[in-house]
Amino acid sequence: MKEEPEPASRVLRIPAVTRVEGEAALRLLVRDGTVAEAHLAIYEPPRFFEAFLRGRAHTEPPDLTSRICGICPVAYQMSACRAIEDACGVTVGGQLAALRRLLYCGEWIESQTLHIHMLHAPDFLGRADVIGLARTHREHVERGLRLKQAGNAVVELLGGRAIHPVNVRLGGFHRTPTRVQLRPLAERLRTALDDAWDTLRWVAGFEFPDAECDADLFALAESGTYAIESGVPTVLPYDGRLEPRGFPLRDFCDHVSESQVRHSSALHSRLDGRRHLTGSLARWAISGHLLSPLALEAAREAGLGTPPAWSGTSGNAAGAVCRNPFRSILVRAVEVLYAVEEALRIIDAYERPAHPFVEVPPCAGTGHGATEAPRGLLYHRYVLDGSGRITDARLVPPTAQNQGAIEEDLRRTVQGCLDRGESTDEELTRLCERAVRNHDPCISCSAHFLELDIRRTRAAQ
Repeated sequence: MKEEPEPASRVLRIPAVTRVEGEAALRLLVRDGTVAEAHLAIYEPPRFFEAFLRGRAHTEPPDLTSRICGICPVAYQMSACRAIEDACGVTVGGQLAALRRLLYCGEWIESQTLHIHMLHAPDFLGRADVIGLARTHREHVERGLRLKQAGNAVVELLGGRAIHPVNVRLGGFHRTPTRVQLRPLAERLRTALDDAWDTLRWVAGFEFPDAECDADLFALAESGTYAIESGVPTVLPYDGRLEPRGFPLRDFCDHVSESQVRHSSALHSRLDGRRHLTGSLARWAISGHLLSPLALEAAREAGLGTPPAWSGTSGNAAGAVCRNPFRSILVRAVEVLYAVEEALRIIDAYERPAHPFVEVPPCAGTGHGATEAPRGLLYHRYVLDGSGRITDARLVPPTAQNQGAIEEDLRRTVQGCLDRGESTDEELTRLCERAVRNHDPCISCSAHFLELDIRRTRAAQ
């Protein structure tokens, strides 16, 4: 019987969903069994936040930018505050800085927990969504909801409400809590610590496909502590060198360049001309050795091993740099445990400051701010005139930086699938969506991964 020739092209459509924040399509070009192109096409219209900020008073970015993301508003508020305070020559320290870190811990807890339980875990357990997961793993979903509620409680107490906090301002807060007000929160967090341990042990039992992200790793690093709300931009190259290198935050735009691509309405970023990845895997590789002893014990128990111990520019090769995007769920679970423990530490040492904020008078200048959002490094830059009006603003979110690495992950994932002869529409769809969800992208910075368009062609004979 004569074999039918392979179709020159085929289109695979995913009509709605799935468990990422934003709207995008994936288009693959396959030539003679080789993935020649993998484009994550983001077609959401621009929202012009940088233009909205021009002409605004220097006090407004924390409130305005928090509306960019309903899941990670604290990240935008903290990066905006740090950048404006930098432009005005103001440093916030002491208990106000500790409260900011506590607030950020709350966001890490609720955001990372949301991703682990509601978005990512169904992939490992063969469920279409969290509703299906709840039918077979009800206790795990309920635990995730408790953890998320604990994180929300932190944000609500310090921020005034759980979504788009209103108590944050330049120089600190409109109002600070008393020790008495923090006591019920501490009790809730002690229960959350047990839930975080149980979550880590649960995800450690998942099966993880072999994969490796061949991108430079990029995260903040801060002496003596796991960087969350501040730090120095630091790169761990993929090219075999084991030495991370940092550069001043004011030089961020000299190293990270953004460009428009034809297939996406989102900018793509390159770090010194190379693909890079920011987020949990990068933080683990660069600052994992600065996690608490409890968090490091949890990481070893989960099978992550010991992170590299960097000292200056020399590294300890015995440490484990995890580059498998599928195992990022493990690092996120470790970070949830750490954030709960860190929140308890801050509450235990808390003394209410005499004033809820320090004054940040307007002045001319350029300020830079960066923090570690759950999804990775978030950078803000503002230029102010003499009256404190914003004349220029630049925001570089983590997902824009990660898109190049995500596309390469997709290409490699699909190529491996084709090489193994697993090339049905259903198999490719499932693997591609898993590969995207590994990175927890915030595409609109909503959950639609709408269309996978695979075109197969044969080379001319």
